[in-house]
Amino acid sequence: MSDDGALLEIRGLEVVFDGFRAIDGVDLTVRQGELRFLIGPNGAGKTTLIDVITGLTRPAAGSVRFAGTELTGRKEHRIVRLGIGRTFQTSVVFEELTVVENLDLAAGFRRPLPTLLRQRRGVSGTVAEALDTIGLGDLGDRPAGVLSHGQRQWLEIGMLIAQRPRLLLLDEPVAGMSQDERERTGELLTQIARDHTVVVVEHDMEFLRRYASQVTVLHEGRVLVEGDVAAVQADPRVQEVYLGRSREEAA
Repeated sequence: MSDDGALLEIRGLEVVFDGFRAIDGVDLTVRQGELRFLIGPNGAGKTTLIDVITGLTRPAAGSVRFAGTELTGRKEHRIVRLGIGRTFQTSVVFEELTVVENLDLAAGFRRPLPTLLRQRRGVSGTVAEALDTIGLGDLGDRPAGVLSHGQRQWLEIGMLIAQRPRLLLLDEPVAGMSQDERERTGELLTQIARDHTVVVVEHDMEFLRRYASQVTVLHEGRVLVEGDVAAVQADPRVQEVYLGRSREEAA
């Protein structure tokens, strides 16, 4: 039975690679309008879970429903058209195209081919809105290849926004960023979450403390704990398997 207000419902999900259970019976519900952080140590199954949602990986068992529609078995492009967009750990932009052209190309994924082939005049409202949201208005005519690492990540997020998805899945969006870029990204995520449902895959606890609201902790392919930031931080299981491991790795 569907959970009231649920946009994404995952039940009994299992993913097995050569006998290894990467995802082991995960249940997860994300409601409309949430900014959900999905965290855990390396190998916890975070990216694999996103891969299943977006059709890159087929589960061994379980169900993934988006707005009441079953996603398992669907092709990637069909899942995108249902209203799900994602970023990857490494940004994917067209370096020889300008910032505006990248956004326009993304915004046109629903347009008929003849429309795509016609020369565009000016900047569409959708592109202008995305450009303003990601804060790259002054760089609209610059090739994407000259952008900084952080700016590329923002452009990729803008390309998702231009597609007008209902759910955004962002895989480690602040990895490799400077402190200033991280702060700008946190502000951007907060802004985007006002109009979209956003799931952020992350392992950085400092970033989590500043910008997360609801948190799901994965460990060894299972949901360890869920709740708000304070509850998750205080949970002894999280301190043992996540915070404790981080201290050991930092030593």
